[in-house]
Amino acid sequence: MAEQLSFDLPVRQALGRENFFVSPSNATAVAMIEGWQNWSARKLCLTGASGSGKTHLTHVWAALSGAQIIAADNLLEQDVPSLASGPVAIEDCETIAGNPDAEQALFHLHNLTLAEGHSLLFTASNAPSRWPLTLPDLTSRMQGTPTITLGPPDDTLLSAVLMKLLSDRQLLPSPETIPYLTRRIDRSFDTAQKIITRLDALALQTGRPITRNMAAKLLDEEE
Repeated sequence: MAEQLSFDLPVRQALGRENFFVSPSNATAVAMIEGWQNWSARKLCLTGASGSGKTHLTHVWAALSGAQIIAADNLLEQDVPSLASGPVAIEDCETIAGNPDAEQALFHLHNLTLAEGHSLLFTASNAPSRWPLTLPDLTSRMQGTPTITLGPPDDTLLSAVLMKLLSDRQLLPSPETIPYLTRRIDRSFDTAQKIITRLDALALQTGRPITRNMAAKLLDEEE
């Protein structure tokens, strides 16, 4: 059988709705995103650990709503009135906590977007009540924002995430690799990302396909 060749190819993230695997741990969040027109407050905060799918779901929402997506730490470079003319998604909102100018910009964007009749999606690692914001008016508005959390992956979702991470890197593992990794690694998206990154590098270094044996060798070396 011919060996799979590994090439140093760019990672192309598939961020469409058809690429997002739904399981019990994220089904509520997916339903909220797909039902965005029914948000009672016309805003939602999506939280979860690194790699949990926040960015993917943000792009799904942007495709559904026509929203612009910006990083919170780029707010000071934006024209807030222009942004507020349509739906807006602001990613990694907790990163601006303690920056008075950025907090003020988010406060004005929040108020103006809602006043214009549009919707807002915020993402963060934690709920707004845990952001160390210093602007009281922004604090009250964010703490009044409905929040939904993407939970840790179950086995089915973890398997799908591992396969997607490999697919994004244009890699095809042996059939036994994904079930083996699902049994062995910690149930976290961050761990899945790190393991696939290391497997990709090892496959590129050795010029060999990604197999169960390669995964076992890598995990054994890290213990």
